[in-house]
Amino acid sequence: MAIISTADELFDSDVYVDLGQTLRLPLHLKCEGFNFAGSVKLRAATSMIDSAERLGLIDEHATIVESSSGNLGVALSVVAAARSLRFVCVTDPKCNPSTIKLMRALGSTVVVADRPDADGSYLTARKHLVRELCARNAGYVWLNQYENPANWLAHYENTAPLIAKRFPDLDLLFIGTGTGGTLTGCARWFRDNRPGVRIIAVDTVGSVNFGMAAGPRYLPGLGASEPMPLVAEARPDEIVRVHERDTVRMCRRLARHGFLMGGSTGTVVSGAARWLERHAADSPTLTAVAISADMGDRYIETVYDDAWVRSTFGDLAKEQEESNG
Repeated sequence: MAIISTADELFDSDVYVDLGQTLRLPLHLKCEGFNFAGSVKLRAATSMIDSAERLGLIDEHATIVESSSGNLGVALSVVAAARSLRFVCVTDPKCNPSTIKLMRALGSTVVVADRPDADGSYLTARKHLVRELCARNAGYVWLNQYENPANWLAHYENTAPLIAKRFPDLDLLFIGTGTGGTLTGCARWFRDNRPGVRIIAVDTVGSVNFGMAAGPRYLPGLGASEPMPLVAEARPDEIVRVHERDTVRMCRRLARHGFLMGGSTGTVVSGAARWLERHAADSPTLTAVAISADMGDRYIETVYDDAWVRSTFGDLAKEQEESNG
């Protein structure tokens, strides 16, 4: 049993869900949401702040500022609170309302970039606002998760080796793609240490990651409206793209079995399911793992809200009936 002194010390519960019984899938889901930040982003947040402290970029007088659509903002809020640091999160209207309340409850300041840029990108607007805040306020330090090597190093040094230790016969690893930190860190570690493991990146339709065209996206977490520098270093073996409506369907399917998972998890499991349905029959002994970034409590007002789903995606149940018919 782990005994910790501060909230930023707890990372990994080593919990995997075998989806063979619930979804009839030969897939283990690594649950990264069992920490005080509620997501895999606690690894990156701690790594980036540790690195900034070692480099002398932040001290007790500094104010950390970062752009985030949700989970990293919460993770940085937890680390900042644990270390008595000030943190300003710049987010946008797509951020779940409960996430904003959670960051404020942890003592962080939340600034919402409520207008996208000329191309409709909230990400660009958020980063522009971060730069403005840093220019106007002495002592503000932008960690810049989009280019910070400490982002992917957190997963190179921790996440990937833990998975490899738990699954010595691993064949496939499915990883969601946002900033590219988790994907790149894990992909680089397995290339260096276990090159036989296939890395499959899962991205959202409408994301420009991997050179695809931009399109509307409504859920925070995976995907990007502009190319992510860290993604270029990942070089996954395959890429699977998932429509957000399939994300919602998978989240709700898992919830019917008692697993209330976040939107990123729904996307990754949906992508993994599609890949395995096509390929696993030819290789019934495959060992596959997918990384679950977070749990579903922050998506109660979106993914799990019937009115929000209908207004955003239409009647998914009716669509499913028609496609089956």
